[in-house]
Amino acid sequence: MALVPLVYLLLRTAQEGLPAWWELVTTERVARLTATSLLLAAVVTSACVVIGVGAAWLVTRSDVPGRAPLAVLLALPLAVPSYVAAFTWVSVSDLLPFVQAGRFEGFVAAAVVLTLYTYPYVYLPVAAALARVDPSQEEVARSLGRGPWDTVLSVTLPQVRPAIAGGGLLAALYVLSDFGAVSILRLDTFTRAIFTALSTGFNRSMAVSLAVLLVLLTVVILYGEGISRRAGARYASPSGVRPARALGLGAWRWPGFAGIVAVLVAALGVPAASLARWIGAGTSTDQVWDRLGDAAWGSLTASLLGAGLTMLLALPLGVLAARHPGRLSALLERTAYLAHALPGVVVGLSLVSLGVTLLLPLYQTTALLALAYATLFLPLGVAAVAGAAAQAPPSLEEAAQSLGTTPAAVFRRVTLPLTLPGLGAGAALVFLTAMKELPATLLLRPTGMDTLATRLWGATGVGRYAEAAPYALVLVALAAIPTWVVVRRTGIVPAVTGPVPRAGAARRRPGVRRAPDPDLVRDVAP
Repeated sequence: MALVPLVYLLLRTAQEGLPAWWELVTTERVARLTATSLLLAAVVTSACVVIGVGAAWLVTRSDVPGRAPLAVLLALPLAVPSYVAAFTWVSVSDLLPFVQAGRFEGFVAAAVVLTLYTYPYVYLPVAAALARVDPSQEEVARSLGRGPWDTVLSVTLPQVRPAIAGGGLLAALYVLSDFGAVSILRLDTFTRAIFTALSTGFNRSMAVSLAVLLVLLTVVILYGEGISRRAGARYASPSGVRPARALGLGAWRWPGFAGIVAVLVAALGVPAASLARWIGAGTSTDQVWDRLGDAAWGSLTASLLGAGLTMLLALPLGVLAARHPGRLSALLERTAYLAHALPGVVVGLSLVSLGVTLLLPLYQTTALLALAYATLFLPLGVAAVAGAAAQAPPSLEEAAQSLGTTPAAVFRRVTLPLTLPGLGAGAALVFLTAMKELPATLLLRPTGMDTLATRLWGATGVGRYAEAAPYALVLVALAAIPTWVVVRRTGIVPAVTGPVPRAGAARRRPGVRRAPDPDLVRDVAP
């Protein structure tokens, strides 16, 4: 399923010929699109890493006030679709003092919006990794005289470097494939150019050529992420993970809290205020509320079907990547990410072609739309399954096999139950993302079927913000439920305990030999 869009693009390119493709992509306009798309991905990913890693560390390893509710609230921007965020920011741009003439658009606007609603892709895996890291390595470093900040930089962050690289990869691929935000904010990127070539110019050759170039850029990004992941340090623990001690921030405790609140106000407060404003100002929303039920039902059925199919396809690939690491499993895992970087409109076109040629009974059905969701979001399911399978001790499976149990029975009775937490988190994440998907849904939804995303897009396309507000409100409310499930499944709600050492209290003075902290030695000695 992940290769269907790639095969479609290769066949279309072969029909046109390589010289024709090269002539289309070596123009000044394509060069500008490439530079804008890559720069936007780099800026947003860097900002997401700073916000995501900083917020994850604050709520899991520091004494910042209100860590438990903040840990949940920081994940909620994931429930806000980028096009909802963009239209809410645009609709209140006249109230923003830093926006000239009420025009919130362009590169900076797109970078701000995408950062605020993409950083959870980094925050969630890093927070989950920090919650699972055994603190013994940090305690040993502290007992040998390293200060708290030196320990964080040299011991804690290297342990979660693979999670940082994986989250950054998801953020970069999301930015490259995003269509809604850049369209509303009027920034020309690959996705907007592809959609424009198809919808207004009917230039399928240009759209396919740009999509092939986007795939090549994705391969380069995947290669760089793979190098970064392999360079990350990993420390194994032979025993169960104990809760880590919270680091006392001292005078920085409240500034850290203020920074988190500022991010939450920008990411959640602006959409909430904008939606409330438009719902209150709307004079013809009664008919909208009557149609909400059908749109919500369409979103729920398509997303549930897509999530189930995605996890069914992700289960063998995730278990293979976790239990049998090697070149083949790594290649298969990386292949799944290629389609994830493609715009939904390209995936939709490839499945339209597949439906009218090979799967005609599925054409114009919800099943074909579910196949599109599975193609787009397979990496999310694979990552969740692989993470859960990697945490499960393989000794249980080996013990079952040594007792004469067949491999199929071992998978059914041991491996599958051990990966159920990952399956649940992955299904919730795929369901959440499928509800927000727009271009593929516009192309593949059955005739007469509407979803919250399509109704919302139709209203915002003509500037009817009051009509769009109820659809956006219900969409965000429904998406918040699987977001909560993901947060609970990943275990990021902090449970740090023990005395709180003040930042800088353990800093070693030059030339002074100091005895190790007896509390740390007592914890580490067993």
